[in-house]
Amino acid sequence: MIVPKPVGVNRKREEKERSEREGRAHADREREGREASSRDRSERRQEPGGFNVSDPDDLKPEDRIPPDIDDWLEELKRKSGLESSFDVQVRQMTFGHKRTGLLFLSCFTKDVSLTEVIKRLSYLDPESLRQGSSALKTFFEFYLPAVQVTVTNSMQKLIEEVMIGNTAFYVDGESTALIIDAKQYPTRTPDEPVLEKVVRGSKDGFTETLLMNVALVRRRLRDPHLRFEILKVGTRTQTDVAMGYVEDIADPKLVESLRDKIQAINIDGIPLADKQLEELTVKTDWNPFPLVRYSERPDVVAAHMMNGSVSVIVDTSPSVIVLPTTYFDLVQHAEENRQNAFIGTYLRWVRFFGILSSIFLLPLWFLFAEHPELRPHWLWFLGANKTGDLPLVLQFLLVEVGVDLMRLAAVHTPSPLVTAMSLVSAILVGDIAVKTGLFINEVILYMAVAAIGMFATPSYELGLANRIVRLVLLLAAFAFQAPGLIAATTIIVIWLSLTRSFNSPYLWPFIPFNAGALLAVILRRPRPKNKVRPSINRTKQNVKQPLATTERGAGESERHG
Repeated sequence: MIVPKPVGVNRKREEKERSEREGRAHADREREGREASSRDRSERRQEPGGFNVSDPDDLKPEDRIPPDIDDWLEELKRKSGLESSFDVQVRQMTFGHKRTGLLFLSCFTKDVSLTEVIKRLSYLDPESLRQGSSALKTFFEFYLPAVQVTVTNSMQKLIEEVMIGNTAFYVDGESTALIIDAKQYPTRTPDEPVLEKVVRGSKDGFTETLLMNVALVRRRLRDPHLRFEILKVGTRTQTDVAMGYVEDIADPKLVESLRDKIQAINIDGIPLADKQLEELTVKTDWNPFPLVRYSERPDVVAAHMMNGSVSVIVDTSPSVIVLPTTYFDLVQHAEENRQNAFIGTYLRWVRFFGILSSIFLLPLWFLFAEHPELRPHWLWFLGANKTGDLPLVLQFLLVEVGVDLMRLAAVHTPSPLVTAMSLVSAILVGDIAVKTGLFINEVILYMAVAAIGMFATPSYELGLANRIVRLVLLLAAFAFQAPGLIAATTIIVIWLSLTRSFNSPYLWPFIPFNAGALLAVILRRPRPKNKVRPSINRTKQNVKQPLATTERGAGESERHG
């Protein structure tokens, strides 16, 4: 028998269930409203070139811009050095009964642009201000004569933008400010690169200004898929770093890995620019060999980017980092591609011979001079009739140090005195040292050949690393004769084969072996034969010259011919 429940109990349960349903519906409506509001704010923020303001709720209370201009000025005194640093200045004016302020650094300000901004402020309609509309938005949309303008309601963001040279425009009663790009950096015109000179070809090189360097690359690579992502490194220096790549060619994993490494840097600053950034991202530690390539030439950087490489441009640096790189990338020069294929191949072989000579010539000559029984008959001319007053190994070490001292002296000596310094050094080392018996002629001769081979190395960093290798081989030959030289060479080759530059084998295409790529290193192929990109870069598009296009072009040439 079923006993009916009291009517009051059922009514209470129904009311409770109805209230719970209404509560859930109300919560759903509130959530949908918040999501819609969030979407609206997101859409407003993403509107290109519009008056986009972030949600104030996303900011900490102490990071919001004060709506009162007096409070704003007090914040600037505490956080930006206003009144304590002479170059931090505020220009206050009143327009439409509204107090305004322009915050800028006098050392970076473009006076003509800011004068035009102040002139246009007088065009503000006082009636629009009395009707309650935003004076800042009105000025932004109708009167502001500037190309690059953004909006912010973050005090920290405002100060950071001013510190890099922009100008902040503030209106009393507004909790937002305009960031106007009216800066000009000390700069110089593009000059011929110092380390990568060519006989024929462009003479413009990178400068210390990031925008100038980006423009030099874009001038040569007018691809809409070319991307330059701007990042900041250093809590104090706030150094601008631009990561460039061709979107439909570069390996996405390489781009993402590099971006993550740069964003993960937590340091107070990198005032020495690209070299410090390299050490923070590549983790070279004590490895003397360069794991990235530095270039001063925009055409070289553009060529590498078209092959799938990623470039890193650091503000205030006149050189650009190209990665990943291999040992054989570092021994190639732009001059080879400025000549025809035959001459380019000849120049490449001469350079290879000079680099190999700078590494192995001194250790081999020392080994044959100390142990004539190891010398082949066809190398009868190698050796020394007399060894001098000092042991040969000590002579080589002293000459190595002497060459480095002369190189450093040439760098630090004023240009008008370099020639005189070189003559004095040559006379002292090359003439007097031999006549007094301190050195023998052969040591000076072979050291000079090795030094020329080092200077012929296109990469300055690789030339210095090869010098360290030469010293290691020389000491190994002195300590353990021929077995020591062979063992040291083998260990260095194995070590380099295990070295990787952003997950790319350093000795590719020799180890791991790739016959086609190695042939392209040995021979400077004609351009029509160079149809594919290096596989080491793992590019999205491996083919540079589609077969159909090449065949169609050849057919048209035959018809016109």
